[in-house]
Amino acid sequence: MSLILWNNSFSVNIMKIDLQHQRLVDMINKLHDSMKKRESNNVLAGILNDMVAYTLVHFKSEEDLFIKFNYPAGRTHKMEHDLFIKKVEEFVGEFKSGNKILSIEVLNFLTEWLSQHIKIQDKAYTNFLNDKGIV
Repeated sequence: MSLILWNNSFSVNIMKIDLQHQRLVDMINKLHDSMKKRESNNVLAGILNDMVAYTLVHFKSEEDLFIKFNYPAGRTHKMEHDLFIKKVEEFVGEFKSGNKILSIEVLNFLTEWLSQHIKIQDKAYTNFLNDKGIV
């Protein structure tokens, strides 16, 4: 069973961004399933690394739109992205060094952050970008 079920409450009414968000949700669900199956650390590390890499791609997509259309809250939004990246890189570093196993704490952080970020911060740009013709 999925940890996060995609529904319209996550939609920002921009197809490209919604598809990226859906992929991130799928990655969190895959990580959750792998943890429940007690798969090896190599499998978990691979999923986590893929998630980190794809998050960078997704953040760049949003930030490029912010720059192109001069989104007023773009700088603040990017700072939130940067803090997320820093935190996840810390988790990955600890995991790779063997100092910490991938725990429910990490999974909860990823789940909560993504859900709240989409539903609050990302939805804040929906009307602005939709008004610019981005759908």
